[in-house]
Amino acid sequence: MNYNSTRNKNTVVSASQAIAQGISEEGGLFVPQSLPKYSLDDIKALAEKDYRGRAKKILGDFLSDFTEEEISDSVEAAYTAEKFGSDNPSPISYIECGDKKVSVLELWHGPTCAFKDMALQILPHLLTKSVKKTYNGKEAVILVATSGDTGKAALEGFKDVDGTKIIVFYPVDGVSPMQKRQMATQQGENVNVVAIKGNFDDAQTGVKKIFTNSEIKNKLAENNKLFSSANSINWGRLLPQIVYYFSAYCDMLNEGKINLGDKINVAVPTGNFGNILASFYAKNMGLPIAKFICASNANNVLTDFIATGTYDKKRKFYTTISPSMDILVSSNLERLLYHLTDGDDTKVAQWMNELSTEGKYSVDADVKAKIDELFFGGFCDDENTQKTISELYKNENYLSDTHTAVAVNVYHQYVEKTGDTTPVVIASTASPYKFSQSVLEAVTDEKLPDDEFAMVDELSAKTKTAVPAPLASLKDAKVRFETECEVDEMPQTVLDSLSIK
Repeated sequence: MNYNSTRNKNTVVSASQAIAQGISEEGGLFVPQSLPKYSLDDIKALAEKDYRGRAKKILGDFLSDFTEEEISDSVEAAYTAEKFGSDNPSPISYIECGDKKVSVLELWHGPTCAFKDMALQILPHLLTKSVKKTYNGKEAVILVATSGDTGKAALEGFKDVDGTKIIVFYPVDGVSPMQKRQMATQQGENVNVVAIKGNFDDAQTGVKKIFTNSEIKNKLAENNKLFSSANSINWGRLLPQIVYYFSAYCDMLNEGKINLGDKINVAVPTGNFGNILASFYAKNMGLPIAKFICASNANNVLTDFIATGTYDKKRKFYTTISPSMDILVSSNLERLLYHLTDGDDTKVAQWMNELSTEGKYSVDADVKAKIDELFFGGFCDDENTQKTISELYKNENYLSDTHTAVAVNVYHQYVEKTGDTTPVVIASTASPYKFSQSVLEAVTDEKLPDDEFAMVDELSAKTKTAVPAPLASLKDAKVRFETECEVDEMPQTVLDSLSIK
């Protein structure tokens, strides 16, 4: 299986090159030329495997230039019970939301307590193998822009991995205190963390510009290095996320919650559009998904896009209690547009250019009709996010983080508007303890402690839930990274970090 660029389909690369390179030369994203197709019998066979077995099958069908042994080694190293707490890294909690039974797919049991672990525990294995296949001898420099969770998960995945260095940029006031501490205390000799004076979109745009800066790339080449990415713009980050939608369906099947062939809906708290796009790929491979419920916070650019067909980033940016969704430029939407236009790279490139130069674009009637058929978009502000956390805890004794609560709230909006009772999988993307202040405020009326870790302890005592060990250990961890830079200083910061003149 080969891959095209969304902005120039004459660019054709192997899977390993797509993963090693991260982004196409002209700024496009790599997409598979075709998708493997799974029948109901194939899904039934997947249901007989454990998570690792399902991952090996799905990854093997996409990574055609990897050997079976390479894929098996990568999967076995990534999804261990030691890292995820059990042999199933993505368990489901079945709860009742009012009169509706929902399946909450918990994707946060990994080492950084966020869904990004599901992909970023395996990406280093895929990437180092890819670089060896395509750029033998070069050191991979991983550039990451993060709104909170990707950064820590990437740092943890790549720390001390031979042949790599990783530099993470995050918005100085745009992550939770726990997320900031996770990154600032990161261990590893090959890691660097920098706060930028801007928002996530500034960080993401800055990283993309560095990727396509020929002068900087030449300097790296002279030093036997190349850039790659751990953001979901990298196909190697997105591909592993397809697995957990298939796995959720298989688990629901095995537990008698659905019958083989029954359709499900998927509700996903959405920022950069990668997580929900993975479910779109799963549907197009044969997983019976009926509707994609795209949940946003107050930065509701995707809600408006789904409703109108116009993507307009020229709007007020809100810093919210669900910071991983504080995004106005959803990069992976570009991949969706490529597929919905049947691979019209000229049209996609034009829209992306309009977004860059004018701040907005509008899709044509055909694409809008497809979006209407597939997607529902809704948003939830901070007040209703906390109200949803409170209701889930009081009514179901289920403690939710701020992002998952957004998805639950928007799912309720969808049912109220449509009356659709199709079984739903809600993607739960982070531990509530990563956002302890906001979650604690939602479940108690008492005065909150001043200290972040005192809030964590209070939340645990109040709800009788355990603090995840990776977060509890941060209390006494030494802060290593305190560097800040302006957005326009990011290129020089990268060169300085690599000791390149």
